[in-house]
Amino acid sequence: MKILVINCGSSSLKYQLFDMDHESVLAKGLVERIGIDGSQIKHTKTGLETLVKQTPIPDHKVAIKLVLDTLQGSSHGVLTSLDELSAVGHRIVHGGEDFASSVKIDAKVLEAVKRCVPLAPLHNPANIMGIEAVLEALPNVPQVGVFDTAFHQTMPQHAFMYGVPYGYYEKYKVRRYGFHGTSHYFVSRRAAEMVGQPIEKLKIITCHLGNGSSITAVNGGKSVDTSMGFTPLAGVLMGTRSGDVDPALLPFIAKTEKMGMDEIDMLLNKKSGLLGISGTSSDLRDVEDAALKGDKRAQLAVNMLNYDIKKFVGAYAAAMGGVDVLVFTAGVGENSIPTRAAVCEGLDFLGIKIDPEKNDVRGKEADISAADSRVRVLVIPTNEELMIARDTKRLAF
Repeated sequence: MKILVINCGSSSLKYQLFDMDHESVLAKGLVERIGIDGSQIKHTKTGLETLVKQTPIPDHKVAIKLVLDTLQGSSHGVLTSLDELSAVGHRIVHGGEDFASSVKIDAKVLEAVKRCVPLAPLHNPANIMGIEAVLEALPNVPQVGVFDTAFHQTMPQHAFMYGVPYGYYEKYKVRRYGFHGTSHYFVSRRAAEMVGQPIEKLKIITCHLGNGSSITAVNGGKSVDTSMGFTPLAGVLMGTRSGDVDPALLPFIAKTEKMGMDEIDMLLNKKSGLLGISGTSSDLRDVEDAALKGDKRAQLAVNMLNYDIKKFVGAYAAAMGGVDVLVFTAGVGENSIPTRAAVCEGLDFLGIKIDPEKNDVRGKEADISAADSRVRVLVIPTNEELMIARDTKRLAF
């Protein structure tokens, strides 16, 4: 069974083609600069060098056709016919309160996704364009939507509500939604497999740390709290996002700097975080290098990030009444040895201790717990695309 997984952005389209009989990747790629000069496709057939082709790609419809043609190409193709495609799975950023799990896409589902556009105006429209483009190109191939927000729909109301007048929730569904749900779902279940216990009996804290980061409390396999909120801006310091700030800071900056709300939004989402504090880069690797060379602002940014993560770990251990497993995943979580060490330092009182030698690992599964650690500390590379492919296989037929 061959399943195509698609992740549409506003000007990009990532894809992977899976052979789900073996859960192996046959090909993957990226279409960049859709609707912009210099558009191109980067396509990699497993075992071969990447093919790069520059060509005009005015919209997502053309991008989808290019992907399908490339998958059938003579040199780097893996399909002899599109009839080999069993189903297509889509990453959809926001499902609001309508979707607590992945679903097979039909007209009603597509309309519900469109109703969520005000909640994710930068992401859902691109996801919708991808679905509609596939529907036109492959009208008889089933499609499945996998939502970033779905895993967090198990949060209790006291965890997802904000302390603003209740009417805003009734009218506009203003609440905490959380994101990276597919990643948190995947790594929490893999963690249970690694420790050899049923997930229903475990209290797990998953740290998805990358350019965008979120921490989630997973109790008995269900998300009970998460650091991102109504938007992906909330929570810990990120690459260019501020994370949590005092809401009164926004009107103060707006008045003193004479900035409009769009400018404030840009400030918090694109000019803050590691970039805003360090003045060096939004990439933690660059910031860590600058800190090692004595850059005090870079070191401050590193310290703030590690402190933020540690606070959420402690808070979620309290919320769940303990913790059995702590998981690090995504680009920073999987690769930054100093971040993992700094976050775990001083958490002995929670039973969290890591072995420095075991922690000397990047980009692969590892148990980095010290021998006397009561909590298992794991590094687990996330695989959101495989999770989407699995759900697509389960739901498409």
